[in-house]
Amino acid sequence: MLTFLQKSMEKHKLSFSYFRLSTFIITFVPNSEFVKTMSRHSKPLPLLQNVTIEAVAAEGKCLFHADSLVVFVPFCVPGDVADVQLTRKKHSYAEGEVVRIVKPSDKRIEPVCRHFGICGGCKWQNMPYEEQLAFKQKQVEDQLTRIGKLELPEFMPIKGSVKTLEYRNKLDFGCCNKKWYTKEQLQALPKGEGLTEPGIGFHITGAFDKILPIEKCWLMDNLHNDIRNAIYDYATSHGLTFFDLRQQAGLLRDIIIRCSNSQEWMVLVQFGPSVPPSSTIQEATGETSPKQLRKEALEKEIREQNCFDRPSAMALLQYVAEKFPQITSLMWVYNPKCNDTFGDLSVELFKGTDHIFLLMEDLKFKVGPKSFYQTNTEQALHLYNVARDFAGLTGNELVYDLYTGTGTIANFVARMARKVIGIEYVDDAIADAKINSEINGISNTLFYAGDMKDILTDDFIAAHGRPDVIITDPPRAGMHPDVIKVIINAHPRRIVYVSCNPATQARDLQLLDADYKVTRIQPVDMFPHTPHVENVVLLEAR
Repeated sequence: MLTFLQKSMEKHKLSFSYFRLSTFIITFVPNSEFVKTMSRHSKPLPLLQNVTIEAVAAEGKCLFHADSLVVFVPFCVPGDVADVQLTRKKHSYAEGEVVRIVKPSDKRIEPVCRHFGICGGCKWQNMPYEEQLAFKQKQVEDQLTRIGKLELPEFMPIKGSVKTLEYRNKLDFGCCNKKWYTKEQLQALPKGEGLTEPGIGFHITGAFDKILPIEKCWLMDNLHNDIRNAIYDYATSHGLTFFDLRQQAGLLRDIIIRCSNSQEWMVLVQFGPSVPPSSTIQEATGETSPKQLRKEALEKEIREQNCFDRPSAMALLQYVAEKFPQITSLMWVYNPKCNDTFGDLSVELFKGTDHIFLLMEDLKFKVGPKSFYQTNTEQALHLYNVARDFAGLTGNELVYDLYTGTGTIANFVARMARKVIGIEYVDDAIADAKINSEINGISNTLFYAGDMKDILTDDFIAAHGRPDVIITDPPRAGMHPDVIKVIINAHPRRIVYVSCNPATQARDLQLLDADYKVTRIQPVDMFPHTPHVENVVLLEAR
């Protein structure tokens, strides 16, 4: 067997160091005796009956113990008694899925969404909101205590979301030529039929090339459901192609819908090449070419073939514009790339304006198709109120707002500060931040675009002044160590750290601990029915 593998790998110009043996066997030796032997001797994983779900775990899952194993299970509630089929088993832990609820927990409620349990977006809809908040509070406390290992003050009670349904101002729906079928749907299909329907909805774990079609989502005002479903009906009745992730072809690729508390609506439709490239990736560059080169060659070929079915795309947009006069910003982008990102692509306006406005107190913020804005509009006000309160501004402070985005926090606190300097790596966001200051008559802000660790240097601080307060709202990965060093060297009196990931926040707080003491902690829930939580921490110089 090994000699055969060596000869096969030599034929394909591969080495054992390049591929794991198992990957090679599956890819190049699908009928090998090795594979047949492995499949014959693999033991089926057990069904564990009448187990009691004990607690909430990471990523929205729950857990229970089976002898020495910790078993993680999604879509259940602490206190449930269930039969659980193990789906994956490691040395010290396992994963499973509930096949039957023997006795429901007293804490279990009926989820409002018909897609619950498959979609995966709202993992906690079967749990009362008060229980969700309690688990999020505990998550913040555990992570700051266990990871940070810091001297901490008393945690303030978590601020629950004003709305628990229809609270989002942005949703992104994928379009795919293959929809995801549930087990029940598959069993109901006549033999030899089906499996070819397209879908518009959300990607689900374990099926990168399929979409779970969404009929009604409760995360945004119901008009977005009407818009999405109308686009699907039009596309299927007019023979428009849906994107095939394997072939990298299909006209209808992605739909982003935004709404605002100023009653404006934005729809951005992303179109792809209507037909696949004439040659495969392997023919374009050779089978053993590096992955990036193969991808670039495919994208180049698609562009050169000019595969965009513009007439069909414009007809769809015209239909949407006429059917939904509520849409104040209707845009589109042609994306021939091998991924859905469009930050480097030109977005075209079909109808209305190229932006919408979101309102906060007496301010309004311009949001374009590439802009970031907190997705829970009403709760964002409460989050920023906490940040402003923690900053303790009197009107005399120089404030640095790091990871400023479109300048929401910077402009929100500007009227209570002497001057605010915002830094952000996205050029378009900084352009919006400047416009937002201008729109709101704010003249004491400055904004700079670039990588945080490259811009926020000792020289920058020497040129612009030592900050009295630093507000930082980094991405989930937290702050770069170089940024933390510069913050320590700048030595502001106070640091307000807004985080969407308490685990990385705890790590960063530990790095700041020698110079700063945590004096206030306020968790804020921005995403009901999910395990995600924001946390605001005030640090004061020792």
